[in-house]
Formats: sequence, C-alpha cells, structure tokens
Amino acid sequence: MEFIGIIPARYASTRFPGKPLADIGGTTMIERVYRRACMALDHVTVATDDRRIYDAVKAFGGNVEMTSTEHRSGTDRCREAYVNCGSQADVVINIQGDEPFIDPAQIETLKGCFDDACTQIATLVRRVDAAAGIDALVNPNTPKVVLDDRGRALYFSRSVIPYVRGKELADWPRDTGYFTHVGIYAYRASVLAEIVRLPQSPLELAESLEQLRWLQAGYSIQTAVTDSPTVGIDTPDDLRRAVEYLNKTES
Repeated sequence: MEFIGIIPARYASTRFPGKPLADIGGTTMIERVYRRACMALDHVTVATDDRRIYDAVKAFGGNVEMTSTEHRSGTDRCREAYVNCGSQADVVINIQGDEPFIDPAQIETLKGCFDDACTQIATLVRRVDAAAGIDALVNPNTPKVVLDDRGRALYFSRSVIPYVRGKELADWPRDTGYFTHVGIYAYRASVLAEIVRLPQSPLELAESLEQLRWLQAGYSIQTAVTDSPTVGIDTPDDLRRAVEYLNKTES
C-alpha cells in the first residue's frame, strides 16, 4: 500500500499570521514538520495558498503544491494537492503544519490502521491523564471522543463525553477512561474524493468539528491510541514555549 503525507499550510492565520514560516531554532516550522514527516513517509508534499510558503519550501528542497485560497479546511486542500501532484497513493495522510515536533511513530501508527481493508478514515486519540484534573477535561478547545469496542469513533464533542451520572464532576477523570482527539487524519484516496463533496452537516456546524460531517454522512473513523506528546503552535506564546521545548530536548 502506498501512502502520501500532505501538510496543509496557510499564511493567513487569524491568531498567528505567517505561522508556517516562524523560526524555531534557525529552521522554519514548516521545514521541521516536513523533515519529521519524511522520517515515516517516502512521499511528502506541502499544500499552500501563499507564494511565500511555496518559495520557502522550494528553498529547502521540499515538494510543494499551490492550492486555492477558497478551501474551507485542510482536508479540502489535501485533496487538491493530491490531484495536482499526480499522486497514485492509496492513502492520504493529513499532517498538521503547526506540529514541528510530530513523532514519526504517530504516522506509523496511523498507517497501521489501513492493514484493515475496511478502514475508510483514521485518526489518533490520547488517553486523558486523570492527574491533569477536571479543568483540562472540560476545556472546549480539547475535543473528546468516545469509541466502540473496535476502536471506531462513535462521536466527537467539545463537551465532556461520556457524562457520568451519580458522581461529582471533579471525580470524572479519575473514575472514567476518557480520550481526547489528536488532529492528524488519514483517508483512503477514494474516500477523500467523496468527503470533500459533502455539505457541512448540522452536527459539524454545532460543534465546529469537521469530522462530525463524515460521521453524520455514514463514514467510519478508525482510531489508534498514541501516548506521544504534541507541541501544537497556535499563537506567538505557543511559539515561545516550542523554542523552550527545543532548547530542553537538545541540551
């Protein structure tokens, strides 16, 4: 089976314009993501809508495709880049462009989901650390997910799911096994071609979670558990923490 990794990268981030080109220890964030992805994949390309990002990727010798400025999501951008580059890969892996320290083992874990011929879409989840307390669990910026017995996603929510009846809220993390979503996806190429044509669904609009569109349309999402930490960058403050993390890990 052939895999391709595609890294959607926009310049016009509301909270952090130009984020893919942010410097982390002398290397742009987009190059760090690209290099890490190449540790697990033979074929990687960046999908961007901005000439500055395009030129930066070309400068370090990476593959890159220009895509439309009208895309609603990274999934849509991945599909256009897949078509534009002429790939015949069976599976497309959508790698977050703001995860400069992504663990290649996470990508390998996702790839393993497609050993099952029934897998349409795959993503990663992480067990919630009970020691983090209830505040971390109730954070709406951390989507939660409930799974069936085969590890397929039943539902994603910004609310805490499942609700634990008859127990104090503060005790929920300790008494119940929760999972949070790690936002890296993989799609069979044929399924990707279908889901980009779906209209936004009521559940997606309610929770602002793209994956609910696919579930509501009847697609299945296989999950795999990762314990690897992630260092996502959404703001300049996150960038400072990422530089601190780099200094610690390289010291």
